[in-house]
Amino acid sequence: MEPLIDHIQITVKDMSVAVPFYEKFLPLLGFDNSKKGVAIIEEHEFHVAEWKHPRLCFAITPPRSAFADDTINRRKPGALHHLAFKAPSRAEVDRLHDKIRKIGATIVRSPQEYPEYSPPGYYAFYFKDLDGIKYEIVFYPREEA
Repeated sequence: MEPLIDHIQITVKDMSVAVPFYEKFLPLLGFDNSKKGVAIIEEHEFHVAEWKHPRLCFAITPPRSAFADDTINRRKPGALHHLAFKAPSRAEVDRLHDKIRKIGATIVRSPQEYPEYSPPGYYAFYFKDLDGIKYEIVFYPREEA
């Protein structure tokens, strides 16, 4: 089996805040808002907004009511530490940094090289969405297999 991810679903604090943010963020990565779907299953306390792309489906959902007051912390067991999206070039990392800053994300670290990471030439920036969920946009030269 080839290790490909089919879909990612992230729990956000408030859908009314998160959906508008992701409607601005995800198109920057190639998702099309016209391909967004929404589903609600009341008996499971399940509400999802899902953006479909041929390579990956990305979805957000609110917490169950029992967890509505919990805080988001990427260092809790079972939590998402961060999610990295690979850019095709350093210029694209820089372009996305500017765009993502303008949609209200919190920039954690601006674009720079990270020589402590491998492979050589690792160039990235980190940001958090409105809930504090951490993301990365990264470019590094392609390694030969």
